Amino acid sequence: MADSQKWRLQCTVNGGTVDTDVPQDEALLTTLRDRLGLTGTKGSCLEGECGSCTVIVDGEAVNSCLVLSPQMQDRKIETIEGLADGGKLHVLQEKFLAAGAAQCGYCTPGLIMAAKVLLENNANLTEEEFFEGMEGNICRCTGYKSICEAIRTAARQWA
Repeated sequence: MADSQKWRLQCTVNGGTVDTDVPQDEALLTTLRDRLGLTGTKGSCLEGECGSCTVIVDGEAVNSCLVLSPQMQDRKIETIEGLADGGKLHVLQEKFLAAGAAQCGYCTPGLIMAAKVLLENNANLTEEEFFEGMEGNICRCTGYKSICEAIRTAARQWA
């Protein structure tokens, strides 16, 4: 298979500048994990159905398996690694731990990133808005009760 053409990607990831060559057909998920070493973002279905690869791009939750890295030119990307402030976990990370909202943990980064966007847009969600906002994220282990508890608890103290 021939090498695809390279693209000079310049963007911001977790507050830092990225300037690297990527294949034009490379998914953002691959760039984050394989080129930048940000392995918190997980790939599972690779079809945009499960949400495990959710990252935040310019304030929007995005399935990183569905977008190409060249599309990220001059954009601001946030991954799970960018949430903690030094040694202090983000409120969503704290609440997921406190609620036991992860079993295998594979889906957890995507759930947290989707919840962050949801709560940043409206921390006083109705039940319908809450479920609609999180419907793109699948967990096969916990049954969602502890996940919902974690997000709702975080919403109550959202600043």
